[in-house]
Amino acid sequence: MSATVFCRKYQKDLPALSVAPLPGQKGQDILSNISKQAWDEWMAHQTRLINEKRLKVFQPEARSYLQEQMEKFFNNEALDEIEGYVPPKDA
Repeated sequence: MSATVFCRKYQKDLPALSVAPLPGQKGQDILSNISKQAWDEWMAHQTRLINEKRLKVFQPEARSYLQEQMEKFFNNEALDEIEGYVPPKDA
């Protein structure tokens, strides 16, 4: 059976990530408090943000912006909208 974590985003026990996705304390916080589902959804959202806003991830401002958006995503706060993005309809 895979490990579970009480997910901050979904407020329930869900399958956990197997390794910290980032180095240091931030990675450990995510590993302990964010489910694999929430992380995968964040990665997809982050990719859309990078593409839509043409972010250059090597720039400190872009990394800071993505870090801020990630915190909002996991805390269920309002996020910047992605122009032209239409969420998939549930089947």
